[in-house]
Amino acid sequence: MQPQYRGYAQQHAPPRAGGGGQHVPQRRGGIGPMMSAGPHHSVPMTQAQINQQHHQQQQANHLAKLRSGKPTDKNLPDGVEEGLSAGSDVAACYTQLRDLERRLDATMTRKRLDIVDSLNRNTKRYKTLRIWVSNTVEDQFWQGNGLNVDTFDFSSNLESSYRVKIEGRLLDDEDEVEADEDQRKGDDNEAEADKMETDSPSKTKAKPAPAAKRPRLSHFFKALTVDFDRQKPGRQGADTSVEWKKPDRTPAGAGNLPAMADFDEFTFKRNGDENMNITINLFRHEDPERFELTPALADIIDMREATRQEAVMALWEYIKLMNLQEDEEKRNFRCDDLLRRVIPRETGYIPHLNDYLTPHLRALPPVKLAYTIRVDEAFHKDAQPTVYDVRVPVDDPLRSRLSPFVHNPQYAAMLKEVAGLDDQLAVLIQAVAQSKAKHTFLASMARDPVGFVKGWLSSQKRDLEVIMGEATRGGGEDATGDEWRRGGRDSVWATTNARESVNVLLAKQPARA
Repeated sequence: MQPQYRGYAQQHAPPRAGGGGQHVPQRRGGIGPMMSAGPHHSVPMTQAQINQQHHQQQQANHLAKLRSGKPTDKNLPDGVEEGLSAGSDVAACYTQLRDLERRLDATMTRKRLDIVDSLNRNTKRYKTLRIWVSNTVEDQFWQGNGLNVDTFDFSSNLESSYRVKIEGRLLDDEDEVEADEDQRKGDDNEAEADKMETDSPSKTKAKPAPAAKRPRLSHFFKALTVDFDRQKPGRQGADTSVEWKKPDRTPAGAGNLPAMADFDEFTFKRNGDENMNITINLFRHEDPERFELTPALADIIDMREATRQEAVMALWEYIKLMNLQEDEEKRNFRCDDLLRRVIPRETGYIPHLNDYLTPHLRALPPVKLAYTIRVDEAFHKDAQPTVYDVRVPVDDPLRSRLSPFVHNPQYAAMLKEVAGLDDQLAVLIQAVAQSKAKHTFLASMARDPVGFVKGWLSSQKRDLEVIMGEATRGGGEDATGDEWRRGGRDSVWATTNARESVNVLLAKQPARA
């Protein structure tokens, strides 16, 4: 026989280290007070909130009634041309105008969508940025510093220095044609030239001032550094490093920029009295940012440089082209031999394509311009700058011309005006329809008054029976009784049943916008 014990509330002991068989209760919920699992009562609304909600509901109902009574049909009723005078083509002209309006609206909408799609593509075209690199010297020994060698006084605070100037200008289309011709002529002569040791002369033209909206040198690059030949350090160990970085949050091609981010010419000055080789590094600034692709990814999408979106879309096109999607789960795809070099797994997940590509996107290498700083007298007797042509992406010129069509502030006002004219036209068409109904009513009554009245009363009786739900198929059209002819408060048309049936029928009709 089992002993009987009194039921006491059990106390859970704290967990012990190494207590293998002890039960540790789990805590419900997270940080904070524990909430009951049952339904929570909402806070009752105040009288003011109830009144406000009731007022909003009434206003919404009022607006719905206004919309339901607003005419929207802009088509002429059938038979209007019969009531017009002979030879009048007003109805035919109106119909032709309506057809022309529909075709014009469809064309404008399609063209507007094409413009928006073209702007969203962010299409770029490449143009030539011509860069001139030159240097001047100051206080070199061959320039004569005004010292008298006979006095044996060579003390002077002057120190030999040089100033390097980097200037750039975006060429126009006609300038690019001339540059291509000059390049073809000079390719044979400059094929074996070493630009680190000799400056290549070039035919320079007078550089006009940049236009107000012309992209400037600093718009195409986010940083600039200069690497000096370490075999020839600066005098007395002076620091010769040169670095410029564009301020953050500066979009490419933007206007009204600060002076340090909006320039066509960059200069720096250093001390030195010997020729020096330097390398100018220009780090490109593109929006959206372009990346250099790894060889494994480049072999798949056949591109060496691309934006993140272009790389993702190209990889998705490759998956569809090779039919690598799984049949059961379309979000998964199989990896072939090429894809396994990019995605080291057997299957991939399409929403994670962006994450798969991130390790294969590298920053674009800088544009390197080699230049030799010359401080000798022979070079500066007829100094010529070193010229480089760099291909840079610019916005499509059609983009600036198409943008006003989409962002025109007058477009919304024009649409509002057109909507107002459409409302007026619908009201006029409704008036024409009512006039047409009156004309048809009176003309039919004038031709056969007795037959028309009988037919009209029979139609009214039939409508009332349909409303009250008492109509039978194929009968009930005889309205010769006095009760159907009599009007007033005591007639069948004013009964409570008829009014309620009419209200129910009107309530079932959908509201017209």
